[in-house]
Amino acid sequence: MQLNNKRILVTGGTGFLGSYVIENLKKRGVTEIFAPSSKEYNLINNEDVIKLLNDTRPDMIIHLAAVVGGIGANMKHPGKFFYENLMMGVQLVEQARIFGVEKFVAIGTICAYPKFTPVPFKESDLWKGYPEETNAPYGLAKKMMLVQSQAYRQEYGFNSIYLLPVNLYGPGDNFNSESSHVIPALIKKCRDAIREGKNEIVVWGDGSASREFLYVEDAAEGIFMAAEKYDKPEPVNLGSGMEITIRELAETIARLCGFNGKIIWDTSKPNGQPRRCLDISLAEKEFGFKAKVPFEEGLKRTIDWYKLNLQ
Repeated sequence: MQLNNKRILVTGGTGFLGSYVIENLKKRGVTEIFAPSSKEYNLINNEDVIKLLNDTRPDMIIHLAAVVGGIGANMKHPGKFFYENLMMGVQLVEQARIFGVEKFVAIGTICAYPKFTPVPFKESDLWKGYPEETNAPYGLAKKMMLVQSQAYRQEYGFNSIYLLPVNLYGPGDNFNSESSHVIPALIKKCRDAIREGKNEIVVWGDGSASREFLYVEDAAEGIFMAAEKYDKPEPVNLGSGMEITIRELAETIARLCGFNGKIIWDTSKPNGQPRRCLDISLAEKEFGFKAKVPFEEGLKRTIDWYKLNLQ
C-alpha cells in the first residue's frame, strides 16, 4: 500500500509516539494527515468517533491514542485504563469498518502478554496466561483490538493489523512523576537529586525485573513499514531485542545523568512483570523492520532533551 497519496488519520497524533509517527509520514511524502486532539473529538464517545470519520474520511487509521502510565498509574486507575482504552478501540474499529476505511493499524501493548511468558516473548505465546496484575486491565483492553481485528477480517474482510511495541522512550517523553514510565521517571529523579543536592534516590521494587526498550524514532519507523507492507491477521512484536534489568537501567541512567549518589530500592513496591524481552524476528521477516538506535545513544538524546526543555 503506497501511503503518500492516502488520507491518514493518526489518533493520539499530538502525543509522544504520535508526533514521531506524523513526522515520519511527512518525510515519506504523505500530505493529508489528520491528528485531532482529544479536546476536539472524545474517542470514548461513539458520536464523536462518527463525527471524526465524517470530517476526515481517512483511507487509513493509525490508532495510537491510549490512556497510559507506569505501574503506579495503572494501580491507581485500573477501571479508567480498562474502560477508556477498550471503548476507544472497539468503537474506532467498528466505525472504520462501516466507513469503508482501507486499513486499520492497531497499536497494542507489551502489557498484553502473560505475566510469565517464556523469554523471548513470541507472538504465539500471547494467549498462554493472564497478564501481570498491576497492568492487566490496560493490557487486556488493548488486547481486545486484536480479537476484534481478527474477527472483522474473518467476517467482513476488513484489513486491520495489530502491532505489539515494547516500552518506548526518547525526547519528548512524559516526565510527569505521577504517570511517567520508568526511563523518564529515573531521569527526573537523578536530575532532581543533582539540582537539589541530594545524595540518594528511591526506586520502586528490588531492581531484579527486566525490560526491553525501543527508541521512539525506531518505533515510528516500524509502524510506517507495517502500515505500508503488512496485511496479515497475526500480531507482530516491535522491539529492539535487548533485555536489561531495572537495576542496570537505574545505574546506567544515574551515570549518564552525572548522579553519583546512592540508589535505594523500595521493596515494599511492586516490580511489575518479572521479565520482558521480545522475539523480534517476525517484524524483520514480514516487513523488514530492525531497530537502529543503540540504547545508550537513545538515553543520551533523551537526557539532553530533558535538560534543555524541562530543567
